[in-house]
Amino acid sequence: MSQPAFDSHSAPRQASVARMSAAGLRAFFNIARDWELTIDEQIVLLGSPGRSTFFKWKAAPESARLPRDTLERLSLLLGIYKALQILLPQPAAADTWVKRPNDAAPFGGKRALDRMLAGNVGDLVAVRQYLDAMRGGWA
Repeated sequence: MSQPAFDSHSAPRQASVARMSAAGLRAFFNIARDWELTIDEQIVLLGSPGRSTFFKWKAAPESARLPRDTLERLSLLLGIYKALQILLPQPAAADTWVKRPNDAAPFGGKRALDRMLAGNVGDLVAVRQYLDAMRGGWA
């Protein structure tokens, strides 16, 4: 019986996913603290992993190997956070923006957090695009 060929790209890819997972989760939990998110809100923003998985990630982010969907969500959330820090240099204003009602088109009078909690990656993309447009003067 022959053995499978060694995939020289597999080990670096796994190490990279591990590093991205750990760094992304550490940043996310700091954002969740700044935004005063509930556990349930955090779980939804991460793509609704099981509660036990969520608490494992929180307790030991360095051992997490996140799926692509969760890594994408983390990337979008980090971009949203960064855009808010640029647009609203006062930390309190930046951190409370997601919880304030917003009449802009993507939000329809609801909070940006409500849009992000709809559970779809596309909703995170919409918030990120809105903030990027604000930063670029397009909104």
